[in-house]
Amino acid sequence: MTILFVCTANIVRSFMAERILKGMLAKAKRRDIIVASAGLLDMGGAPGDPTAAKILAEHNFDGGGHLSRPYSESLLSRADLIVVMEKAQEERLRADYPQHGEKLRLLKAFSPEYDGVAGDIRDPYRLSSYHYRLCFAEIYTAIAGLLKCI
Repeated sequence: MTILFVCTANIVRSFMAERILKGMLAKAKRRDIIVASAGLLDMGGAPGDPTAAKILAEHNFDGGGHLSRPYSESLLSRADLIVVMEKAQEERLRADYPQHGEKLRLLKAFSPEYDGVAGDIRDPYRLSSYHYRLCFAEIYTAIAGLLKCI
């Protein structure tokens, strides 16, 4: 199975989601899932956000060496599950790539608190450390829920 996380720039949210899931899978000794991430924007291979990388490291997840990449038809085609951070991202991918619509999910829909109306995981880019930590917590909680489904 291949899981692709997508956010706006692939330097904070999808980067953190990828690293958290990879860490959880390694801890569970699962090697049957490939995890990747990408952004809607082409950031030209920008490194992962330093605050996001720091928070990942504080929680014993690998925060180093990430370089952003834009999504592509090839990445979408190879994915069995495409997980986005915001409803607007889901709508854009559904409109542009309807053939992949069945594979699209909002990350927050995997949270235990999910009430049937998935909310967005807001982008903390250039906001306070509090916003990054909140983002990390929302992603972590949702990925723990996702892990139970795969």
